[in-house]
Amino acid sequence: MLIFKPSTLLSLFLLVFISACEQPTEDSKQAKLSPEQVSLGFFQAIYVDKDVEKAKQFVAPDIQEVMDHYHIASAVQRHVLGLSMKQVTMSIDEIDIDFFRKFTDDVTVVVKMEGLKGGRQWVDDRTIRLHKKGNSWVIIEILPEKGRIEG
Repeated sequence: MLIFKPSTLLSLFLLVFISACEQPTEDSKQAKLSPEQVSLGFFQAIYVDKDVEKAKQFVAPDIQEVMDHYHIASAVQRHVLGLSMKQVTMSIDEIDIDFFRKFTDDVTVVVKMEGLKGGRQWVDDRTIRLHKKGNSWVIIEILPEKGRIEG
């Protein structure tokens, strides 16, 4: 019969435990993002970071194709979102999701943006629809604009 010292057993247990833990991948990090985080991540990438490639991780393949066509963030702002702005800050204005978000696969989010349009202060919003695929949320539609809120 083999007899192990307690320190050897503890070391063996820690080795097994540590090897079972793995670093989260980019996919698993995105999988944990809420619809609000996905929405803000997309608009942050386009309006603040001006990085179309970064923004594409938040959208469905058909929207990615459209974004590829325009190449640069300013063109995506103008042609895909219909709103060119600078020095943008954004927040979630509205979300049509309830306490039971685990049971819904489609969400509409309204993102309020404040910044400069044509050198003047401007406040506007954009509405997007997200769909849950597995554990992750992806933007599947950018809804037609409702118009300016105030400015």
